[in-house]
Amino acid sequence: MRLIIIRLYLLLMVYPQLVKSQEIDSFRISPGVKITLDRPRRLHFTGPVELILYALPNGNSTEWTMGKKPAPGDDWHYNIQHIRAQTAFIRKQYRHKNYVVAYLENDLKSWPAWKRAHADYEIIIPLIVDTLRSLFHKRKVNVHLNGHSGGGSFIFGYMEALRKIPRYVTRISFLDSDYGYTTDYGTILLKWLQNNRKSFLTVFAYNDAAALYQGKRIVSDTGGTWYRSHLMKQQLSGLWNFYQTITDSLILYKESTRRIQFLFKPNPDSGIYHTQQVELNGFIHSVLMGTRREGKGYEYYGRRAYEEFIQKN
Repeated sequence: MRLIIIRLYLLLMVYPQLVKSQEIDSFRISPGVKITLDRPRRLHFTGPVELILYALPNGNSTEWTMGKKPAPGDDWHYNIQHIRAQTAFIRKQYRHKNYVVAYLENDLKSWPAWKRAHADYEIIIPLIVDTLRSLFHKRKVNVHLNGHSGGGSFIFGYMEALRKIPRYVTRISFLDSDYGYTTDYGTILLKWLQNNRKSFLTVFAYNDAAALYQGKRIVSDTGGTWYRSHLMKQQLSGLWNFYQTITDSLILYKESTRRIQFLFKPNPDSGIYHTQQVELNGFIHSVLMGTRREGKGYEYYGRRAYEEFIQKN
């Protein structure tokens, strides 16, 4: 009964605020969660909705994450992710697909902190996902779980709650965000990838164990995404064979069907490349990886392919 009441409460909060015909809609879901929906003005008559849930990185607002052309005096955060412009690039590649992005922000500006503050997060997170799916209840909805930095904690929270990833989740992407990875999550991912042949997993990481800020390390040998992502790859290698490709700036691992990809950036100069993995077409690649448009018109960790789509405000 409690779950039904919460579900009805969430729906009543959301639906009245989605009557506008604008492309961008924002609404709040209690407790302390803000959703901003970027959807096409008109959905195509056929085909499913590709619903991308993008859990925000620590310390970022939705406006910063969406991005815009920087003006004098603007905060630098506006120019480091550009998810809205990258979404527009993706829609141009697949004009017949219904790509919808839901930006997931919380009042603490941190999904790890929000989970610690809400003991019942294993109830709330699946309800957030189900509520967003229900907005398109007349269509098939493919859910993409995506997130940068602390946003990976939202994905792990969803996995903790359900223990088995539903078939409607077709894509999971960790954009330098799998800090909390353990082999328990790997077991869940293994079953999902085995049981759903249309599932895709993309993992981005740079060698943050070598990164220095003011001469000091920012993570321990085992505390960052470099270590955790290699741990995940090692666990998945028990069932899939990965072939390696080395470029001037990346080490790539893919299995034969391209459903699973690990994109590792070495760090010989001890730099910090946390947000660049998103900015340099990372979000685009997380969505197009494994499709016939992978690498078309863009290069991961190349020049920004979406400049023409960046809006002034």
